[in-house]
Amino acid sequence: MRADDAALAPSLFPLRIHELCWQAGGRRVLDGLSMELGGEGITILLGPNGAGKSVFLRTLCGLLEVDSGEIEWGGGSRPEFGVAMVFQQPKMLRDSVLANVELALRPQRVPAAERRQRARAVLDRVGLAHRADDGARGLSGGERQRLALARAWVTRPRLLLLDEPTASLDPSSVDAIERIVREIRTEGTRILMTTHNLGQATRLADDIVFIDAGRVCEHAPVQRFFARPASQAARLYIQGELPWRMAF
Repeated sequence: MRADDAALAPSLFPLRIHELCWQAGGRRVLDGLSMELGGEGITILLGPNGAGKSVFLRTLCGLLEVDSGEIEWGGGSRPEFGVAMVFQQPKMLRDSVLANVELALRPQRVPAAERRQRARAVLDRVGLAHRADDGARGLSGGERQRLALARAWVTRPRLLLLDEPTASLDPSSVDAIERIVREIRTEGTRILMTTHNLGQATRLADDIVFIDAGRVCEHAPVQRFFARPASQAARLYIQGELPWRMAF
């Protein structure tokens, strides 16, 4: 399927997740996780380390198969294309920045000339056009993350999964990544993202899903979540992550 045929492809939304369970080493990482996502906006997953957020993203992109439960895509089964994921520590090919982006289009059978054109265009949008011919492994941490976003963005995904994309980055790099995420969202891509940065969550999110012990404890609009968290687990999490104490 060509990316230009996306309008003819089955819809990914609404995306309904029913009672997902996945365990490792005898521990249930996902323990009946259920939620529903519409086709627009940025949803941020919050929760303590080990809550199951990253594992959940990997089940959506097909990297992990759940032990039980169901993922119901809007058009039926999981689509061949349309879902992309960016990891906290993205892997780079031993090749140029441009080649790393072009590679993402090969599975979609995009012609070589078009691959090159689209790759250069998206590198310009993430501020890496001047590094196109440089080796990708020589980039800084922030530049690598921008390259990873470019590699996902060039495929024109309907759903973009971001697993703590700004962890360990300096403030200027965080600002650059957040700007790119907003631009991707404005082009119609649905974004599901994890972070431990609560300030970032308030800046980017339309809604918050709070996960604890492999289950969804709360799903609410961002302002309501931070002003009036409904679950005790969410209240304790917010109080523990902020440098000041909040009373609810």
